[in-house]
Amino acid sequence: ELFEAITELPEYYPTLTETGLLKTPVSGWVTEMAPASLVELGAGSARKTRILLAAMARRTPERTYAPVDVAGDFLRATAESLRVEDPSLDVRLQIRDITRGLDFVGDLPGPVLFALLGSTIGNFVGEEADKLLTNVRSAMGESDLFLIGADLRPGEGKSIESLEAAYNDGQGISAEFNLNMLRALNRGVGTNFDLAAFRHRAFYNEREGRIEMHLVAKNAQKVRIPGDGVVRIGAGESIRTELSCKYDRKVLTRMFESARLEIVNWCTDEEGLYAMALVSPV
Repeated sequence: ELFEAITELPEYYPTLTETGLLKTPVSGWVTEMAPASLVELGAGSARKTRILLAAMARRTPERTYAPVDVAGDFLRATAESLRVEDPSLDVRLQIRDITRGLDFVGDLPGPVLFALLGSTIGNFVGEEADKLLTNVRSAMGESDLFLIGADLRPGEGKSIESLEAAYNDGQGISAEFNLNMLRALNRGVGTNFDLAAFRHRAFYNEREGRIEMHLVAKNAQKVRIPGDGVVRIGAGESIRTELSCKYDRKVLTRMFESARLEIVNWCTDEEGLYAMALVSPV
């Protein structure tokens, strides 16, 4: 719910920019492909997915949608709203980790369009990203395609300041999202983190090409970890909570080649903030 709120923020450009690209030209790509099924990895609320489903409907009235997400209750609510909006849509929920096997794909009508939107690929680093792409590639048939949204690195038209602002919004929702990690640990694991004793920090690591989110300790403290004793955290020390990798076409091409994928269509917005890539199996 906090992340959905973040996507509505004026500073958080990825959602708005990706939505624009999905409407034009990506919808045209999808209509031309005429997939019978859509597999969305990390589906969430499926707001942007509706654009893809509408593009599919132009040539394929009977469509199958298989959203994949670990958030079961959230996914069920999303599926129910889609069924009400479009009774002809065959929704097949997949409550699972997107990094695990996609064995269900073999039961779907083809061709299949796989989608990983919202630059979710950026939350996977190095070998983890390669493994995710390879996992999708292994589930793809010869006529299937894979649509990926990617947040671009700062460059011409995109400043580091605008990138960092997307993770440091004025309303403090990004900070609350970050601190919620400690709240979840306290509730689910039994730690005793004092949320008020940490502050949110997010910055762009230019050398690594990624946003890093941290929780910085305001003062020295001891945190109880059930079954693992006590962790001492010094004033000013931080817990790194999230990475969000940023890309350019060269980096993505190298990643795709490693997973035996190749770019068949590519587009960016005018400011060079965000990119969409449509890739096929090699």
